[in-house]
Amino acid sequence: MRSKLLVSFIILDSFLVGTPAPRQGGVQQHSVHYRRVHHNVHDRYYIRHRTKLQHAKIIGGTALKGASVGGLIGGPPGSAVGAAAGAAAGTAYDLKTRKVKAPR
Repeated sequence: MRSKLLVSFIILDSFLVGTPAPRQGGVQQHSVHYRRVHHNVHDRYYIRHRTKLQHAKIIGGTALKGASVGGLIGGPPGSAVGAAAGAAAGTAYDLKTRKVKAPR
């Protein structure tokens, strides 16, 4: 019985000695692959800008709609508040959507 136990410990010990111990804080090396990127001429685009009149139409239209809704709900003071809220919302929308990518 002792000989079987001794043999199993020897086999287990030889297995543990043969494997490398993990290192703490070791840096893992990554291989870096470089590849060329081919740009197709048809995939190019340009950024289409709005004119100042288009900016004014967006902001003015939302201010007008805000004033009309505010006027229905709260009268003349509500109209002023609605116009300010509409102008703020129109400005936020205009800034968010001002650059449009268009294909050439």
